[in-house]
Amino acid sequence: MAGEPTTDDSIASAPTADRHRQSLADIRETYAENAATMARLGWLDRLITGRYRRSAFRTAEGRVLDVACGTATNYRALPDGTEYVGIDLSPEMLDAAADRHPELERGETLFEMDAQSLAFPDDSFETVVSSLSTCTFPDPLAALAEMSRVCAPDGQVLLLEHGRSDVGAIARFQDWRADAHFEKHNCRWNQEPLDLVSGSELAVREYATWAFGILTGIRAEPGE
Repeated sequence: MAGEPTTDDSIASAPTADRHRQSLADIRETYAENAATMARLGWLDRLITGRYRRSAFRTAEGRVLDVACGTATNYRALPDGTEYVGIDLSPEMLDAAADRHPELERGETLFEMDAQSLAFPDDSFETVVSSLSTCTFPDPLAALAEMSRVCAPDGQVLLLEHGRSDVGAIARFQDWRADAHFEKHNCRWNQEPLDLVSGSELAVREYATWAFGILTGIRAEPGE
């Protein structure tokens, strides 16, 4: 049911073939152009998605890695007592994150890094979080595998992703505009997040959908 957590230990895997592919350079360019705008619109993001972030990340604990952290919008959505580390491919986004949150510093709690090749040892974090990011990774399965690798065996990976609505008219509009949206934003906005994660090394344990099925919160555990 939308908005209510649903448990499932055996969600069917699905292929992730997609004609929408981009390079790391494409992503860097997109976010270099949009970092300042996204930083200014942080209040709007919090207004629209803030409650969903808090719901998706409410069980985060310990040392937390925020993958593709952008301007560190997830930072304020995490429970008190967690230790935050953020990584992003875009130096401009990391600069904006440091400006928004003076307590976060480049090279200490904010790092420029490719989500598909994380420079952390295995089992480095009790919790890994990421929001609205798998739609832009050139190889989302590689990024999810890295999240699994750096998460402690008894830890959790918490995701808030957007994708294809479960309302027919909205879904058809997303499909119609998918190519144009990707060309402008390097974003696959009609992906199926639950199918994607279920086909990864992560084991989905709980999920919930909101906003006409466009947003999906997922709690997963590292693969064996």
